[in-house]
Amino acid sequence: MTLEELEKIVQARAQADPESSWTASLLAKGPEKVAEKFGEEAIEALIEAVKGDAPRLTSEAADVLFHLLVMLHSRGVPLGDVMEELAGRQSRSGLQEKAARKS
Repeated sequence: MTLEELEKIVQARAQADPESSWTASLLAKGPEKVAEKFGEEAIEALIEAVKGDAPRLTSEAADVLFHLLVMLHSRGVPLGDVMEELAGRQSRSGLQEKAARKS
């Protein structure tokens, strides 16, 4: 599965009845709650990374990616915009890109 395919799943689930869809019910709580859930999933992934538990990290990373797409959807940010941003950063090193953000 690609991130683009997952984004389409998020978009479809966002239109579902919140009584029958986790995604729709989360989105119904508003962008702030969606961001909070993303943060929770990111922390869980960090914990598993520190522990060195690869199977649990894999599972938590999947949750992070899914909830990132839900968060982007909640704020109307298409995945394509994020991918374009990443593509634009490929012409310089990570150190150069980070330094450019400070100015």
